[in-house]
Amino acid sequence: MLYYSTNKQSPEASLAEVVTRGLAPDRGLYMPRRIDRLSDSFFAGIDRLSFHEIACRVAEAFFGEDIPREELESIVCDTLSFDTPVVKVRDGIWSLELFHGPTAAFKDVGARFMARMLAHFIGRSGHKEKVTVLVATSGDTGSAVANGFLGVEGIDVVVLYPKGKVSEIQEKQFATLGRNITALEVDGTFDDCQRLVKSAFLDEELTRHLTLTSANSINVARFLPQSFYYFHAYAQMKRAGFGNDVAVCVPSGNFGNITAGLFAKRMGLPVKRFIAANNRNDIFLQYLRTGVYTPRPSVATVANAMDVGDPSNFARVLDLYGGDWQAICSEISGFRYDDDQIRDGITRVYKDYGYVLDPHGACGYLALEEGLLPGETGLFLETAHPAKFRDTVEAAIGRSVEIPEQLRRFMDGKKLSLGMTSRFEDFKAYLLSR
Repeated sequence: MLYYSTNKQSPEASLAEVVTRGLAPDRGLYMPRRIDRLSDSFFAGIDRLSFHEIACRVAEAFFGEDIPREELESIVCDTLSFDTPVVKVRDGIWSLELFHGPTAAFKDVGARFMARMLAHFIGRSGHKEKVTVLVATSGDTGSAVANGFLGVEGIDVVVLYPKGKVSEIQEKQFATLGRNITALEVDGTFDDCQRLVKSAFLDEELTRHLTLTSANSINVARFLPQSFYYFHAYAQMKRAGFGNDVAVCVPSGNFGNITAGLFAKRMGLPVKRFIAANNRNDIFLQYLRTGVYTPRPSVATVANAMDVGDPSNFARVLDLYGGDWQAICSEISGFRYDDDQIRDGITRVYKDYGYVLDPHGACGYLALEEGLLPGETGLFLETAHPAKFRDTVEAAIGRSVEIPEQLRRFMDGKKLSLGMTSRFEDFKAYLLSR
């Protein structure tokens, strides 16, 4: 399948090209030429299929023209070495727990899949030079990508993160690894980190000397596989007898996660609608209300992975709906919560139902609590384990949060980060010196 740029100024490219390149030469994001709808029989029997069987069917629709079935199934099965269960929180509201992977965050699915797909294309092409993966993170992306690519031959990873704006556990997960992983502690915001990455892809001198790609959700191999768990979640809801009129609420930062859900709906996934839950960085909510997209500098919140002031994947949402604001509003609604509301939500849900939310999942729960319509069943994405945000969560629930084994093993590691300014000239000089 060929992929086109959302800016429509670059030639169409193959899957191997877009995975290796990340961003299109015209600064646009790649989109598949078509989105195939899955058969009615698939959805009729989806509740009888395993996670692996579901994901393989979805992966074949996206990537089957470019990767042999046996190799694609191997990539999928190796990626999904963990479950993504749905758990009832209260009547009418369920949690899709996406924190059971190696770094306890939803991005494990996309990051692990991309690492394996990129290794597949590098191996097949006989690429002689190393590929440098650049990734900006506001928290969980860095850990998922770093651990997904750790030790992968022929690939170096450079993680950029804002100094003092990620939790200690998040930082430990990518800043202590060494080997083919380098962490750059940027004196700035996540938006500064994202700007440095985008600028690197568009710098002719850098692209002449280095083979660069991105593992942020701008890369199709990162965000498309995230659709797997939407299908799996629907199968579980159907199995439990709640498959009708499901409203899915997604804590939203860079919008790769909700975009994957929108792709799943285009493929026929019978969910009713989506809700984008925002923290104080509510740029998308303001767009839904006014039809005007006005990016602005991000502000720090307790839900730090959502601290994005100019979501990259907004371009994909616009493209998917042909720029039709009313069509977007017909399928996506939005809500916004500040830090006090998030903390209060964590406290109330634990007190009333015994369920421990992380700050991002709390935004999702609150949006369902406020926005569900009569007859709907709500499903929110619990995107990371609460232990990654211990200070916030423990203060809210009044007890300690047990750290799962996959997080505990990072805590004793030595921080190996390098300091970096937010000036592109300094970042460029660093990359050229490697």
